[in-house]
Amino acid sequence: MKVLVPVKRVIDYNVKVRVKADGSGVDLANVKMSMNPFDEIAVEEAIRLKEKGVATEIVAVSIGVKQATETLRTALAMGADRAILVEASEDVHADIEPLAVAKILKAIVEEEEPGLVICGKQAIDNDMNATGQMLAALLGWSQATFASEVAVEGENAVVTREVDGGLQTIKVKLPAIVTADLRLNEPRYASLPNIMKAKKKPLDAKSPADYGVDVSPRLEVVKTSEPAERKAGVMVGSVDELVAKLKDEAGVL
Repeated sequence: MKVLVPVKRVIDYNVKVRVKADGSGVDLANVKMSMNPFDEIAVEEAIRLKEKGVATEIVAVSIGVKQATETLRTALAMGADRAILVEASEDVHADIEPLAVAKILKAIVEEEEPGLVICGKQAIDNDMNATGQMLAALLGWSQATFASEVAVEGENAVVTREVDGGLQTIKVKLPAIVTADLRLNEPRYASLPNIMKAKKKPLDAKSPADYGVDVSPRLEVVKTSEPAERKAGVMVGSVDELVAKLKDEAGVL
């Protein structure tokens, strides 16, 4: 079974994001970029399925700028077999919207015919949490979101997913879309030999036009601003004092 894993290039999660002075967006100058953490978990899960003999090939896909080649090389170094880069923009500040990404992925899925697509549940830059669901809708495939455990049993995937009330286990018919949550696994580090081997693995370059998809933005960012700073907390000496502050100052009681 072939497994397709979409990955996105985002600001590294350890970096403190800076907003441009004019509020037009996030400052990306001299900022470290890396693979979206949830996508990294998705790649790891695909590799584990291959190690179990369930998956036969892992294809990593990225849709964005040319620099996303580095992100795909990371996926290849982790253990993906080959990669596809769809260069949809030359501007590193441009963010391809989920619907356009899903349409391109749909065309790639129809071309590659994977038995399973594993996505990160969301990207940490825009937090849309929409691409996996949109892709499932466009393909008419089963979907299992927020996965914390995945097992393939014959023609089905058994997925444990995190919901507000705890854990929910569902069985979906393959082919299917699975979106990975934080507790699905712990991604491995790429070893130096695998990093060197990744440079020789196939990486195909495509464009949205190859798949007949228009990636023109439908949304306009009006303003970007940093969140308001939180006020310092107050220490109270007793429960009675806490109740009084909640009632008189916070007005929540």
